[in-house]
Amino acid sequence: MDVFACAGCGTGLTAPVSRVALPVHTDHGAWEELHPPLMEPGTYAVHPRPTGPPWRLWQDVGEEAAARQGVYAPVYSISFGARGRIVIAPGDSRSMILILEKCDGYCLGVDGRAGPNLACAGCGRAVATRIDDCGSWQSVWLEPDTVVRRPSGLPDGPLPGWADLERAEHRVPPVEPDGSWSRRWEAAIGVALAHLVAATENHPVILPAGPVAELLGHAVARYLPSGPAPRSVGLAGPGIPEPRLRPDVLLVPRHPGTGEPWRPPDREATVVPLDSGVWAYLAGPGEETSPTPATGVLPEGVLRDDYPLPSRPWYPLKPHDDAFMHTLVRLPTIRSPRLRRYHHAAYQS
Repeated sequence: MDVFACAGCGTGLTAPVSRVALPVHTDHGAWEELHPPLMEPGTYAVHPRPTGPPWRLWQDVGEEAAARQGVYAPVYSISFGARGRIVIAPGDSRSMILILEKCDGYCLGVDGRAGPNLACAGCGRAVATRIDDCGSWQSVWLEPDTVVRRPSGLPDGPLPGWADLERAEHRVPPVEPDGSWSRRWEAAIGVALAHLVAATENHPVILPAGPVAELLGHAVARYLPSGPAPRSVGLAGPGIPEPRLRPDVLLVPRHPGTGEPWRPPDREATVVPLDSGVWAYLAGPGEETSPTPATGVLPEGVLRDDYPLPSRPWYPLKPHDDAFMHTLVRLPTIRSPRLRRYHHAAYQS
């Protein structure tokens, strides 16, 4: 495990943490809602792209400079912030104090619009940004040029891997306890759909029957056309037998530790990566069980029918629109003529 310390005075700024994949919903929350922490306690992730201020308008930047920032199609503004910012759970921060004049936000917290708002308690150097405003996952972002990573002296816990996807607790249900669609699912589906549009170059697709078609069908129909010569889509990954005829596109999990997409042994496949918790649910949604299990007289496996069914939203699952567009413009394939026309039509609508 590692700790991060101030590069100026050496003060420890975090609890011991282990690196995991950056969550796919990092940049995509629900407006006017408070969100839980982005990261699990004891973990950190690194954002590979520029994030945060300063921002520059696309019209002032130009296509070539935008591409160097990882944006390949016109958007309103582009981040010229630091690459490699490190995100931790707020509860894992240590020895940092708020810089009050930089604590601007929208309405319910701070959003980091003025740059780093946390200073090292040892030397006063600005080192991180606390974010907890509505629409944002609660987090602390360490600036890469102000901190250093050091061994904590504690052994690393077991790194998350493909085997974790088989655990029931790794699955992320699509519906929250209050009966609304999961915000993590909405963002994850938006990101995956951008990859699917790019992989198929906006051709029609056929989804596999079962949970994939039931949960994603409406979202796919919203972004992809119907018509002749559709591309077939299938669910693939660890523990799923490969079909005799491989689909044109495979929905696969991201590795929970590295974020890399799973690939079949021959690696000759077009893959669309999914949030590992979302993929795990689609691959094995499990059985509905009673909150009051039957005992005594009912045979094993028989469920009681005298309890209320779980709440379900009255509307179909919709992808996070900003997650979709944010991802699509950062895929180099958006430069192909067919996808340029697709993006232009979507951007103008």
